[in-house]
Amino acid sequence: MNHLSPPTSGKRSSRRRGATRGKYKRIKDATAIFPRLRRAISWLLPGLLVKRWIFASGFGLLLTLLGAAIWAELHPIYWMVERLNWVLSTIATYVPRSITGPFVMILGLGLLLLGQSRSFGSIQKALIPDKETVLVDRLIAKSKLNRGPNIIAIGGGTGLSTLLKGLKRYSSNITAIVTVADDGGSSGVLRREMGVQPPGDIRNCLAALSSEEPLLTRLFQYRFSSGGGLEGHSFGNLFLSALTAITGNLETAIEASSRVLSVQGQVLPATNADVKLWAELENGERIEGESSIGMAPSPIVRLGCLPERPPALPKAIEAIANADLILLGPGSLYTSLLPNLLVPQLVEAIQISKAPKLYVCNLMTQPGETDGLDVSGHLRAIEAQLASLGVSRRLFGYVLAQDELSPSPLLEYYLARGAEPVMCDKNGLEEQGYEVMQASLQGTRPTATFRHDPRSLSLAIMRFYRRHMRES
Repeated sequence: MNHLSPPTSGKRSSRRRGATRGKYKRIKDATAIFPRLRRAISWLLPGLLVKRWIFASGFGLLLTLLGAAIWAELHPIYWMVERLNWVLSTIATYVPRSITGPFVMILGLGLLLLGQSRSFGSIQKALIPDKETVLVDRLIAKSKLNRGPNIIAIGGGTGLSTLLKGLKRYSSNITAIVTVADDGGSSGVLRREMGVQPPGDIRNCLAALSSEEPLLTRLFQYRFSSGGGLEGHSFGNLFLSALTAITGNLETAIEASSRVLSVQGQVLPATNADVKLWAELENGERIEGESSIGMAPSPIVRLGCLPERPPALPKAIEAIANADLILLGPGSLYTSLLPNLLVPQLVEAIQISKAPKLYVCNLMTQPGETDGLDVSGHLRAIEAQLASLGVSRRLFGYVLAQDELSPSPLLEYYLARGAEPVMCDKNGLEEQGYEVMQASLQGTRPTATFRHDPRSLSLAIMRFYRRHMRES
């Protein structure tokens, strides 16, 4: 008997393994069915703008057949009714109605779901053949974003692009109004040699709001590291400059680039004028150019531009008029934020708007530009800029600032190079009439630089907006 035991045990093991494999196969089949069922049901969700057109198509087909029958003096209808009555009577003679009715209904529903599934599958393959994203999931996400608030983000530099990366998770109704006063780096060279407005900050915002392939966005941000005349330039800057030369203005070039990158929202220059910044310093010196102002040897007292009172784009005015939320910052105070407030029409539109206006303060001071300024100092500079345009009423009454930063080697590194945390005296600001919110805006993951984290920043902003909507 013993010599027979191993084969018997092997057969049992094989049967067990076969049963286990069959069990896992059934579970796998079931789990594969449920996502397909969920996606099929997802087409019934409101806001996708699909069901109404399916029903409209079906109703149109019915009307077409009815019209053809009327044209033929109703003979086809009589004939179809007679034949249908004969078929139903014949079936009911052999099969009870309690079985035939449900069977035919299930068969019809099955064919309907199969047809729609195959149709939408074919559409997805035609539109996005190389992507794993399911079409219905993409439509649901798009529908949710389309219902998001109209957000105006004003600024420039890396601060604005960081903000936009986070905000596009909550809304596709975003308008970025970007300063065009940059005169350094690749943008400055293109501005001097081609006579175009500086494209650098606009390029960063387009890339931040892009929902296209990451490779295409990387191409737009690619910076040449060698090559005579190309070194230091980014592909996106050259692309925007070439389009500006072809179309005649930067606004049209941005629209074309937005279509290429499938931008979620819109990016607008603060003005179409060729703006050059100047600043008066505390020591009486006057310096010109955005790149020079960022390295001012003395505290900045006053900021201005040439030409004075540049005009705003009509689209920017319209966007502000329809805004649900207006944001200023984060970004370099004198070279990214205040230049936008040198456009009187923008300031007037912000003043008229009933939307809440939130100032997002920087995490750290910038040596040569905001040395020693706390949150209150940043706000005083903004109010002084607005006062120079005759604005007596406070515009940005809400403030979002960073919680106190914990000691760290990275903080020591910044302190050694002349930067320090932008301190927030919440009680003092509230006594002045500001409403102050503090949050951890640099994120929880360790980074090589002190910068706003897009997710943490956008989450804090959306919490503020939702709370404001509940209270208003």
